[in-house]
Amino acid sequence: MNDLSLFPTLAARLARQERIRLAKARVPVALLADDVPGGGEVDRDGSALVDILVENGMIAAITPALADGGEDAVALDGRHVWPLLIDAHAHLDKGHTMGRAPDSGGTHPGARAATTADRLAHWNADDLLRRMEFALATADAHGVAAIRTHLDSHEGQAEITWSAFAETRERWKGCITLQAAGLVPLDAYRDDYGTRLADIVAVHGGLLGGVTRASGGTHGSGLDDIDLLLDRLFALAKERELDVDLHVDEAAQADALPHVARAAIRHGYEGRVTCGHCCSLALLGEQELRDTIALIADAGLSIITLPTVNMYLQDRENGRTPRWRGVTPVQELQAAGIPVAAAGDNCRDPFFAYGDHDMLDTWRQAVRILHLDHPYADAPALAGPAPAGIMGIDAGTIGVDRPADLMILEAWSLDQVIARPHSDRVLLRKGIFANRTLPSYSMLTDFQTA
Repeated sequence: MNDLSLFPTLAARLARQERIRLAKARVPVALLADDVPGGGEVDRDGSALVDILVENGMIAAITPALADGGEDAVALDGRHVWPLLIDAHAHLDKGHTMGRAPDSGGTHPGARAATTADRLAHWNADDLLRRMEFALATADAHGVAAIRTHLDSHEGQAEITWSAFAETRERWKGCITLQAAGLVPLDAYRDDYGTRLADIVAVHGGLLGGVTRASGGTHGSGLDDIDLLLDRLFALAKERELDVDLHVDEAAQADALPHVARAAIRHGYEGRVTCGHCCSLALLGEQELRDTIALIADAGLSIITLPTVNMYLQDRENGRTPRWRGVTPVQELQAAGIPVAAAGDNCRDPFFAYGDHDMLDTWRQAVRILHLDHPYADAPALAGPAPAGIMGIDAGTIGVDRPADLMILEAWSLDQVIARPHSDRVLLRKGIFANRTLPSYSMLTDFQTA
């Protein structure tokens, strides 16, 4: 940081759990749990200048910024302070297989084939635990508070993966909140295995999930009986009191989303269903889009947009520049009052060769890709309160009587937050200075080319 005294001062004082006032912190109003304190002023970016009092790991008070900050103050001088962020759609079981899995060619069919080959060859308990541990250490170093991961749950794999996830979740308890959803093609619920999978998910307190296509399919659902299969999935979920999280319409031509919405209504699951991707919405005509969004709203669906991965995969052909962006129409969904979050999706695997489990970076890219700037004010919610609401957890906002899980950025405006990667961010977890060194890729080298 430019103020070289700030980093060691925070480290020393917070390591002793002293009462400390983060003076003149600039917080986006969208990330405050309550109204701006004392009727304080909001700048043109939608951010307020406040003092944040931290005691015993908790936020004891948020007040309008004092002129002098007080004796217990660390002067932030208007730097941005954000909560730790939330990734509500990830794939921890697939991650960090680049260099080992077959080359995917960057296409969706290629990614599916490469992942299947890698899964069949390598996904034992030790392999999964090691890659998940690397992923979570990386997310921890970037200031991620919670992750919902989808777990490939094919017959013969589900028990291994869910057990590894349970062990990982226990080890990271108290640092990163972890949830999981089962992931199989929808037609896996047609036979008895669907019941066994639902039982596995229920034992681990997960969500019932899947992708709305047939086994082996890539475009559209390919399912003449999609409504019957959805009824089967929702019945299994309802019997076990499980929420539902689905991959939906991750293609240019796909139409499963209205079927999901109507199934949610049929089964009384309004407010309990999350749909990720929903890329084909962007190619609908205006009236059809409005009608579909109205149905989504009636069904109480939540939507997660995954712009970095979808722009990587969609409309890719060798030697041809893509003609469409492949992302969810976020602004139209938000205008209809539908909960929408941005998330990271895949990380260094056949579905996305890049990424680093950094939700601040994912958010920065989402703002630019989805044109969520000009104005900026509402955009920060997509990585904080919006995914927290979808996951049903108390995180992603800054508020009194909440843990002091915070990141301090070397930025004084939202355009500066978006412009840089912020490798110099300062992290607090429960009020304690929590900066970590990113894990070295050397942790993976001995099996990446196995």
